[in-house]
Amino acid sequence: MIIKNGRIIDPANNIDFIGNLYIKNGKIEKIISQGEGINNIDNQDEIIDASGMIVSPGLIDCHVHFRDPGFTYKEDLETGSNAAAKGGFTTVICMANTKPKVDNLDTLNYLKEKSYKLPINLLFSAAITKDFKGKVLVDMKELFANGVVGFTDDGIPLEDAAVVREAMKIAKELEVPLSFHEEDPRFVDSFGVNKGKISEKLGVGGASSKAEEVLVERDLKLALETGAKINLQHLSSKGSVELLRTARLLEKENFIKEGLTKDVGEDKYLDTFQSNLHGEATPQHFTLTEEILLEKGTLAKVNPPIRTAEDREAIIKGLQDETIDLIVTDHAPHADYEKTDDFIKSPSGMIGLETSLALGITSLVDKGYLSLSQLLEKMTVNPARLYKLQSGTLSVGSGADITIFNPNEKWIVTENFASKSKNSPFIGMELKGKVKYTIVGGKIVYRDN
Repeated sequence: MIIKNGRIIDPANNIDFIGNLYIKNGKIEKIISQGEGINNIDNQDEIIDASGMIVSPGLIDCHVHFRDPGFTYKEDLETGSNAAAKGGFTTVICMANTKPKVDNLDTLNYLKEKSYKLPINLLFSAAITKDFKGKVLVDMKELFANGVVGFTDDGIPLEDAAVVREAMKIAKELEVPLSFHEEDPRFVDSFGVNKGKISEKLGVGGASSKAEEVLVERDLKLALETGAKINLQHLSSKGSVELLRTARLLEKENFIKEGLTKDVGEDKYLDTFQSNLHGEATPQHFTLTEEILLEKGTLAKVNPPIRTAEDREAIIKGLQDETIDLIVTDHAPHADYEKTDDFIKSPSGMIGLETSLALGITSLVDKGYLSLSQLLEKMTVNPARLYKLQSGTLSVGSGADITIFNPNEKWIVTENFASKSKNSPFIGMELKGKVKYTIVGGKIVYRDN
């Protein structure tokens, strides 16, 4: 396959130029600038003219819910994979809050076996504690040895600090990340809406930003103590962003002090610094504010909730200065009948795989907050590095996982999703940026007709 005339952006290699990309035997064979021309074309080659389009590493989403096993009426591995491919994602990491939970080898092996037949790369996180009860750790070493790429009780906060600390010690030994859903229930009167003027209008108690911030602060301190690699999931508040920023600065200062004791040149030593403290932002949290609940109702109900304009601005600032280094969807499908008008009974969560890239372009790139390369960095190489994946790059010899999109094409979000569910507050919104091809291992798994 030859992809010609595209603007090739690969943040991992600081590439950004118009050129041609060659694929052979499922791997990237070479990349050349447009001026070098196309040569060695075989009659069997498929040629994609990417003029006016971006050619990037395949997108990676390290936070999705495909609901299998146990909730396949909402989504399953096949429909979730189709939604991912339509959104330009070539690799996703599925969360462990299934039924049964991914806290044992039987469930993990069931998922791995089913994933082999799917068009994209499916990877899996396991639970941190058995059945998400927050008391007894899973056999992290056994699950890691059998292929899980991370551990999380996503959806449920870990309230016992001693359990968290012990998990961090093991994760440090395994060099595997722990991801945390930071939402202390003691500061939540009702989930899915920010505690404030909108929760009052809706007549519900709401969830204070303190619910997130108290656990963020605790886990950052424990991570600094243990040296564990952690990922703070779907950050939603200004206070959380500031805590992460401060912790990362302290982490770097400690790193420099350690280097000075070794009598190593500071500049050279700093080149080796890699933070163990990571944070996620979702499109809903950098695009919307809490007022959306008055317009979209339960379609905009999500944990942690969409908060104020000040919180949204802080998240964008965090993305700009790399305090937040990951963009994820937290793709959370629910059946239509579950997203009723009863705010308390309706489950939290929204789908996001098919709108994520366009929301990033529309809300961040078009408004001048990030460059395309900076956006793609948070959706390709950064998650790949965190989870030690052999993807997220267009390096010669790497697997040909590629996303091709038109950054200027406008489209309106409809209910015509590849996902089994339709619970999106973005339905009816005009977005900019359309995925045209998704390629996995050199094979086209999605093509926009």
